Amino acid sequence: MDNLDQEGSSDRSKVNMQEDYDSAKASIAKRRVDGRIMKRSMIALGCILIAGPALAQSVSERTGVNSALGISPTTADFIKEAANSDMFEIAVAKLALDKGNAEEKKFAEQMMADHGKTSSDLRALVSSGAVKADIPTALDSSSQKKLDKLRDTRRQAFASEFDPMQVSAHKEGVSLFERYSKSGDNPILKDWASKTLPTLQHHLDMAEALNKSRK
Repeated sequence: MDNLDQEGSSDRSKVNMQEDYDSAKASIAKRRVDGRIMKRSMIALGCILIAGPALAQSVSERTGVNSALGISPTTADFIKEAANSDMFEIAVAKLALDKGNAEEKKFAEQMMADHGKTSSDLRALVSSGAVKADIPTALDSSSQKKLDKLRDTRRQAFASEFDPMQVSAHKEGVSLFERYSKSGDNPILKDWASKTLPTLQHHLDMAEALNKSRK
């Protein structure tokens, strides 16, 4: 009987040792994976820091971090985002004139007129040399996807896509202009942003009323 007890105890010890070994092995493997992830993260962060503050700022602006924290965009980012917004609004307004209801068509006409003006203003500021920045000539990938989705939307479902999209787009626009008008680093552009802001706020009010009436 004693021999059987000893054999059982020995077997249990072997099982426990195996479990401890497997646990230690798994722990080592996890630390290696975590280490690789940390290393890759540090490399990515290093690339951003090496590339300079301008790139870091662009990433923060593009991902909405600056907006959430109330941080002003750089002049380059402001020009890029404002020009992209103008192109997007004009493009979707053209779709609304074709697919929208009477209220959406009226809204679209206003968007084409106002965003056409701000687009011209930006080009004039840059071409005069008052603002040093590049103006994009094509939509960014995110805006292009939204435009493509709206273009593929059936006429019957157009309002449900267009109306809330206009609310979110103009909230982003108002945030962009508010932040630059408060803390922008180019005085001339800062003044223009401040003067243009009321128009965008009016657009947001119009978009919210349009979206509310749909419901």
